[in-house]
Amino acid sequence: MTPYDDRDPDIRRRRFRPIPVRMLVPNVITLLAICAGLTAIRLSIEGRMTLAVYAIVFAAALDGIDGRIARLIKGQSKFGAELDSLADFVNFGVAPGLMLYFWQLHELGNAGWIAAMVFAISMCLRLARFNATLDDPNKPAFAANFFTGVPAPAGAITVMLPIYAAFLDLGRWPAALTAGYTLLIAFLMVSRLPVFSGKSMRMRVPPELVLPAFVAVIFFIALLISYPWYVLSIGTALYLLALPLGYKSYRDQARAMQATTPPSGEVPSPPSAPTLTSLSEPPHDDGRPGRLH
Repeated sequence: MTPYDDRDPDIRRRRFRPIPVRMLVPNVITLLAICAGLTAIRLSIEGRMTLAVYAIVFAAALDGIDGRIARLIKGQSKFGAELDSLADFVNFGVAPGLMLYFWQLHELGNAGWIAAMVFAISMCLRLARFNATLDDPNKPAFAANFFTGVPAPAGAITVMLPIYAAFLDLGRWPAALTAGYTLLIAFLMVSRLPVFSGKSMRMRVPPELVLPAFVAVIFFIALLISYPWYVLSIGTALYLLALPLGYKSYRDQARAMQATTPPSGEVPSPPSAPTLTSLSEPPHDDGRPGRLH
């Protein structure tokens, strides 16, 4: 019997050992998000754009909770990390790009298709850079509270602003303006702009604020369901206006760190895009990556 003989009972036990349910739950949530993203593409082809937008928002909500649930129940896995990146590309890169193309960008012919394609490719590059720089040893400690470029779910929600405006009866943007806005969001995703991630915010709620927190969440969900286009439009505008604040916060912390280092120290810059060498090395991460929300 060879060391790799399938008849060896020890090898069979190792190969077919049971997988804990807690390892499956986050992956099931991620698969549900993929289903929502693919359904959004179908709905946009059929012209049911309202439901298509709802599907993308639902996928973004699932993306925001699957990583937290994985960490809560200790269900992180390398498989889940890779599945999450693929889901983000489909849900927040391919689906919004195709939705915009079927909705209006097709009026520009090849130019509209190029804009949609550039957005999807930018999302792919943004996710690849995120995975490649997870364990960057040269990144300052405070940089963990910032994303490099607009994160995936935020990019998908903000790029659909022309659709929200049309549903608010504010008139359709010119197709060229929609294409230019799509390219702008694509640029923000692959840029080195520091974007506040909110990871430093406390996730624990004081006992006296538990009930008010429940009420606030329910109120927001009810508001989103009742006035979706107002909430999404205002939220998108506020997010874009807040981007300079994230940059300013990063620079302020960088200068503060420089003041406490020897004169030879340099002001740290936002994490750079990975080189070909870094792309050839897989990220050394035993758990699911930080969520892009």
